[in-house]
Amino acid sequence: MSKLGLIVKREYLAKVRNKSFVVMTFLSPILMVGMVVLIAYLTKINDSETHIVSVLNDSRYFHGDFLPGESVSFIEFTDIALEEAKDSTLALQYDGLLHIPKSNNLEDASQAAFLYTKDNPTSQVLNRLEAIFENRLRKNRLENLGVSSKEFASIEKEYELRTATFKGERNLKGINEIKAFIGGGFGYLIMMFIIIYGGFVMRSVIEEKTTRIIEVIISSVKPFQLMLGKILGTSLAGVTQFAIWIFSASLLLFVALLLFDIDMAALGGQAAISPSGMEGLPSIPEGDDYIQKYVNELFKIPWLLLLFSFVIYFVLGYLIYSSIYAAIGAAVDNETDTQQFIFPIILPLMLAIYVGFFSVFSNPHGPIAVGFSLFPLTSPIVMLMRLPGGIGEGGVPLWQLLLSILLLIITFLAIVWLAAKIYRVGILMYGKKPSYKELYKWLKY
Repeated sequence: MSKLGLIVKREYLAKVRNKSFVVMTFLSPILMVGMVVLIAYLTKINDSETHIVSVLNDSRYFHGDFLPGESVSFIEFTDIALEEAKDSTLALQYDGLLHIPKSNNLEDASQAAFLYTKDNPTSQVLNRLEAIFENRLRKNRLENLGVSSKEFASIEKEYELRTATFKGERNLKGINEIKAFIGGGFGYLIMMFIIIYGGFVMRSVIEEKTTRIIEVIISSVKPFQLMLGKILGTSLAGVTQFAIWIFSASLLLFVALLLFDIDMAALGGQAAISPSGMEGLPSIPEGDDYIQKYVNELFKIPWLLLLFSFVIYFVLGYLIYSSIYAAIGAAVDNETDTQQFIFPIILPLMLAIYVGFFSVFSNPHGPIAVGFSLFPLTSPIVMLMRLPGGIGEGGVPLWQLLLSILLLIITFLAIVWLAAKIYRVGILMYGKKPSYKELYKWLKY
């Protein structure tokens, strides 16, 4: 076996035989699935809670408007004073008391209305009450302009512009955002993998350097072989752990959902497809026909291309960043000294996640999305956000995909060459805290 193969084997076995590696390999899926099940369960309990608001309506308006809903119900008080209504609401532990005083007209009654609560009211209660007032005020203003109730009902109908491709295929609202979110999930996995296992490479180099084992090792192998062997060995160990995580977590999640009878839609209604709080990601219109169309569109996503591209971008992206991590590990004497170098490494990854989401969601073919999907330090994440749209018409042009991969390969070769120069000098340097100026000097040796 070649020296590089021996180094890869040594690094791989050292990682997989480590007690913490074994423990986290089998404990992490349990923790991840447990967290998902707990969130789904707590969300289900939270959504099942009904908020009760008492209403004291002293005006001659809004009668019949306070109808019970899924999350907010109303109890109407009559023929009692305001203070008595407050005491009753507190005694019954309702969420609040809505008081509408006597007024000459609807506008004055709305302006004088007040909600009394023990603590800050929830957004569900406020949104429901404000919607009732807004609807009644709008209707009253239109009636004053001569619009009948029937005409008002027709005015309130929502309008959605139908769109289709030139081939006659119906476009679906928000499908580009959903595809970008799916691709972003793959990109996020790459980012986390790079940060976690790149750190493993760095700490491995620091450990061997501080124990002076490195001096014995480089007497038999070249520094470049040693660096590349560490990168490959650690990456193989990471892939092994990652594969176990995916398989075991999927199996555990399936079993947990069956045992606890948890509906994943409990994570937020439509949030199973359109996560709540993800700005710019619209909810799916209701109706079985609409849902079926979205499901069909998701099946049209080129999953094989996405998985194949994920492997390519993961390997190339990891090799680029792990080379930098190895160079940093060789340049310092302890992990504390790495802090000044870590942030510039993580910055492109963070930039890719945030800029990628904002740019790809709004315009996946815009200059920002295309530029970041070609730039080697961000392309492993941003390009994966664009790829669910496919290759060719309506998706990523083939030349952009090939150029992105070519730039990654060229960047990897350049960074490995530069990292090897730093590695060659740094692994034998002790007792001196390196600076960026010092690293630049090492590149000239």
